[in-house]
Amino acid sequence: MAKVAALLSLIFLFCITSSMNVIKVNGQKTWCVAKPSSDQATLLSNINYACSQVDCRIMQKGCPCSSPESLINRASIAMNLYYQSRGRNHWNCDFRASGLVVVTDPSYGNCIYA
Repeated sequence: MAKVAALLSLIFLFCITSSMNVIKVNGQKTWCVAKPSSDQATLLSNINYACSQVDCRIMQKGCPCSSPESLINRASIAMNLYYQSRGRNHWNCDFRASGLVVVTDPSYGNCIYA
């Protein structure tokens, strides 16, 4: 009986911790953006990493998200592409604590965040 209780406790704990990993805010969609306090080296590293994992062509010159060309803007786009493609889990927006999950759509003009 004690083994069954211990097993049920472990299953319950697994279910609780598993459900906490996916970010859902009142059923709303979430996006990942760069924290405004991030330094340039971190932002550049985030762009390089994210774009090595996902298609970042949307940021190329002449594409919808090519302007403005600020590093924080480009990092936010790349980080969000990565975050969305990996299932919107909080750990996919960490980027060494330089990512921020938001519930307000950061899209602007013709640049639509996925």
